[in-house]
Amino acid sequence: MEKRVIRKETLAGIVGELAGKMRVCAPMKAEDEVLFRVLEAGEKPLIEFANAKNAPKNFLFPRTETLLKFTRTGKGMVFAGDQKDGGETLLFGVRPCDARSFTLLDMLFDQEKYRDPYYLDKREKTTVVALGCVRPPYTTCFCTSVGGAPLSSEGVDILLTDLGETYLAEFLTPKGEALREAFGGTPAGEAEEKQKETIATKAADQISSRIPAKEIKPILDARFEDPFWNTLHQKCLACGTCTYLCPTCHCFDISDEVKRADGIRIRNWDSCMFPMFTKETSGHNPRPSQKERWRQRVMHKFRYYVDNFGAIACVGCGRCVMACPVNLDIRKIVADIAKL
Repeated sequence: MEKRVIRKETLAGIVGELAGKMRVCAPMKAEDEVLFRVLEAGEKPLIEFANAKNAPKNFLFPRTETLLKFTRTGKGMVFAGDQKDGGETLLFGVRPCDARSFTLLDMLFDQEKYRDPYYLDKREKTTVVALGCVRPPYTTCFCTSVGGAPLSSEGVDILLTDLGETYLAEFLTPKGEALREAFGGTPAGEAEEKQKETIATKAADQISSRIPAKEIKPILDARFEDPFWNTLHQKCLACGTCTYLCPTCHCFDISDEVKRADGIRIRNWDSCMFPMFTKETSGHNPRPSQKERWRQRVMHKFRYYVDNFGAIACVGCGRCVMACPVNLDIRKIVADIAKL
């Protein structure tokens, strides 16, 4: 693994040049928000920002995705797989919490028995460049409580750490190494490495929100019918904002859309917060109210994912806390569960 020092004023230009050679997705200003989107050739991304409102998960697991096409003919149905995007993608400006979410999604979409070819095709062709959180952006950040860190390298191909006047660039994987010359810079020394270690320690200490996320699994194992669930959900609007902004939520629905003889099968994001999510054809719904839906959301992230993959399905980005219109706070929920 090679480490280089890159002058801060050159970084945006380097990424803008790469946008003319490959597909580059990066954070950009959109009115009052910062959103990930595809850059035009020569367009420079944001470098100084807190975090994007939308998680970059969308570029690996799109909101809407065509899985296959079909045509009805006189001799029956003719099927064709959707043409996969063959281009390489650079996903720039990802925060370490969001990059870590990719490793959690990998556990689901890349199992020994079940492998999602659509996700894996994009994952293989995407190089992730992360900007370390040398100053954690929000008081709602709690990555250190769920196994992350402000300068975590999980799910990252190139990690950039702000050293003040320069960036320390760490080329961590073969995909990252392939872009080493494009990023340029000069070899890093021991001084830059020690500076990064100091910054990483200080940044972790600045995470003020700390919750017992790892400690509640035994409680959830024994409290499925606890009265706690009877009140948790009461002000929830079932809007799904928390799940749509979450970097690790992965619920989806598959449907067919047909026009005359032609049709497509599409996959769309769905949400366990929606009343229709578990409604069966018979009309029965095993999760008839927000009580059962909220219980499922908490159980999935802090119990079921731990059972299945040995990891909490939350990266502590805090988006659900900031965006909930009725101020439901997952941090308080976890803290309350720990007291049961």
